[in-house]
Amino acid sequence: MRDEGKYWTLGRIALATVVVAAIFGVFLLLVKLSSFLLLLFAAAVLGVVFDAIARAICSLVPVGRTLGLGTAVILLLGIFIGALILFGAQLASQFDMIRQNLPNGIEQLQAFLSRAGLGDAANGILEGGKGAFSGVVSKIGTYMLAIGNGLTNLVLVIFGAIFFAADPGLYRRGLLLLVPQGGVKVAGASLDDVRRGLNGWMKGQAISSVVVASLTAAGLALLGVPSAGGLGVIAGLLDVIPMVGPVISGVPAVLLAFTKSPATALWTVVLFLVVQQLQGNFLQPMIQKQAVDVPPAVLLFTVLAAGMLFGLLGVLLAAPLTITIFVLVKRIYVKTILGKNIEV
Repeated sequence: MRDEGKYWTLGRIALATVVVAAIFGVFLLLVKLSSFLLLLFAAAVLGVVFDAIARAICSLVPVGRTLGLGTAVILLLGIFIGALILFGAQLASQFDMIRQNLPNGIEQLQAFLSRAGLGDAANGILEGGKGAFSGVVSKIGTYMLAIGNGLTNLVLVIFGAIFFAADPGLYRRGLLLLVPQGGVKVAGASLDDVRRGLNGWMKGQAISSVVVASLTAAGLALLGVPSAGGLGVIAGLLDVIPMVGPVISGVPAVLLAFTKSPATALWTVVLFLVVQQLQGNFLQPMIQKQAVDVPPAVLLFTVLAAGMLFGLLGVLLAAPLTITIFVLVKRIYVKTILGKNIEV
């Protein structure tokens, strides 16, 4: 009996060891595949957009699903490519102006800080920033390979999104097959919640980015800031990054404004504050109303965590990733497991 108990105990220890090793192995595998999983998530998000546009087209025009999806893909890609063709040369020249004028803007800012008596510490920080910027510019050729890889990933994401949008029910059923029978209903409701949240977020974010880019470019042009159009595009693109994007987009604009005068830089700061107040008090609530009301602190720390874990791609996908996790936690954990009566 003692031998049997001993063997039984050793068996439990061995089983526990195998389980822990398997969990650790799966964790390492997920870490190794983090970039792939993010690209897969990006394709799913874009697939939701394609699906929403295709549904809208099919509801307005009596066409089949395939034709509606094809029209949606051509429409979005046509807008993107058309914008590159029409404004690519202009934006390239404006971004080149930004590169040329930023060092002068930093020098103007250094002179202003010296007159304000802020000391050598602030000037040292700016000098370091100027050197870092020059280093980035000097190494621009080394980034071309990364840009090429990014374009390749973008093509893969687009084709993956088309496949997802072509038959979303197929992938939905595939996911639900992996869920135990007792959890199929909850899992299905969770997928529906995520789809609606992402769909609404993308619609609201598109409107927000266009408005922010237009207002920023128009305001900077009125102030006489160089490269107003390019800076407006930067502000619109970075508006996708919650909380942090507006701050990043304001830095080159203020530095370029110093090439005109310190007063222009001050008015540029005021302009960005006004635009971001509009975005935060009107556009962002509209987005949250269409998607999901994520607390600002949760969104901010998710952006930071995603950037630390996954780099630039994680930052770009921080908002939809936060919405997805937030909805799943509320539906699966809070509502289903804890049994609390909340509105998802």
